[in-house]
Amino acid sequence: MSSLLIRRAIVWVISMILGFVAAWLIITAIFPLIKPEAAGTTIQKYGIIYFLTTAVPLGLIFVVWLDYFLDTRILPD
Repeated sequence: MSSLLIRRAIVWVISMILGFVAAWLIITAIFPLIKPEAAGTTIQKYGIIYFLTTAVPLGLIFVVWLDYFLDTRILPD
């Protein structure tokens, strides 16, 4: 395996993990701050599909930035 392929795999894995963590924090910590009656919201209450449609785009934002900093050339210049 080439170094570039390993870096690209690392970017995707780290980005998706960060996307899922960011979505989890938004759902469980930020929503209750904005709307107090949303306290106790879990991923199950929020909905798995809604959680995925929140987490994956957040992960893609992390892909863009990690691609830039790690110079993996996933996105064209």
